[in-house]
Amino acid sequence: MKERTKLILIAVVFTAMWFLPLQNDTFVNALVESFRLLKWYAREHVLLCLVPAFFIAGAISVFVSQGAVMKYLGPGARKIVAYPVAAVSGTILAVCSCTVLPLFASIYKRGAGLGPATAFLYSGPAINIMAIILTARVLGMELGIARAVGAVVFSVVIGLFMHLIFQKEESEKKAGGVVLPEADQTRALWQDGIYFAAMLGILIFANFGSPGKSSGAYSWLFQAKWWISGAFLVLLVISIRIWFQKDELAAWKDASWMFAKQILPLLFAGVIVAGFLLGGPDGGVGVIPQRWIENMVGGNSIRANLFASVAGALMYFATLTEVPILEGLLNAGMGKGPALALLLAGPALSLPNMLVIRSVMGIRKTLTFVALVVVLSTVAGMVYGAVL
Repeated sequence: MKERTKLILIAVVFTAMWFLPLQNDTFVNALVESFRLLKWYAREHVLLCLVPAFFIAGAISVFVSQGAVMKYLGPGARKIVAYPVAAVSGTILAVCSCTVLPLFASIYKRGAGLGPATAFLYSGPAINIMAIILTARVLGMELGIARAVGAVVFSVVIGLFMHLIFQKEESEKKAGGVVLPEADQTRALWQDGIYFAAMLGILIFANFGSPGKSSGAYSWLFQAKWWISGAFLVLLVISIRIWFQKDELAAWKDASWMFAKQILPLLFAGVIVAGFLLGGPDGGVGVIPQRWIENMVGGNSIRANLFASVAGALMYFATLTEVPILEGLLNAGMGKGPALALLLAGPALSLPNMLVIRSVMGIRKTLTFVALVVVLSTVAGMVYGAVL
């Protein structure tokens, strides 16, 4: 960093501190809410969501051969294979917009094409089977089906658009690639499969959301979530002890730490900003009043759907929390179209999520990805609202 840049930065920070409006109750409350959201995020999502995701991302970068990634998800892979693989891979995770980031960064840096990688990036938090079922039960079957269909279609359409928009770069990436030899296999494929399945099992079941008053298989899985997670943990420990060498484990640890130190600071910064603007957990209010949001999303106008998409893209939704939030907004007069727009844009994006995506694939691709999600969500909301 140049000395002049450092001086300007110091001057900006000093000026901001000088004029800090601590006498303004709204500002002070928003500041408190930002740290309440950060505290809630650290308690609820770092240990159970992000830490397992970092270890999975590290394992992908160390133990999944680049040749395999290029074969199924690379820029030269057949689209009829690459996009379904990306969508299905994201679907089984049922993670939030931040937890999917280390996994996206890992497959993208291993050589996955931009289209399949962004299809995976969207599908992970958006095509969440648990959330779609909960949406149908709480908000109505029509909205649940619309969310499921929209999310599946969006993951493929967004990936294809990203590929087409940046086709020149993708072609250069494909042309500059080399034929990679298959990595030496120190374990059988089924052994690596058990190892990855154990980590995915921990990530999925440790983060099972409460089904509320509903019963059935989902309720049973929620009650047994810690037993199931514990069983997967035992399976993971056994597989590590039996099949892995010390140098492999050291490489896995180093790769996982690389993703953690790259992503965590940006996530925490984004969470603080999101909390300051939109409020913390449990209905806390930021500098943007809640009544403004409720007034802006009534009816089915372009403005209402666009606002719902943009607000959803900026807000952070933990897995399944978007459903009770939307239930409150619908009761306050939110239109069905804007509700769908928020469901399609909100879980897949957040301000912390955008900051990390920019660090992985650059600002142009990030802005394009965000714009595609917002525009498609707006259009889907308008069509859904008009049909109803």
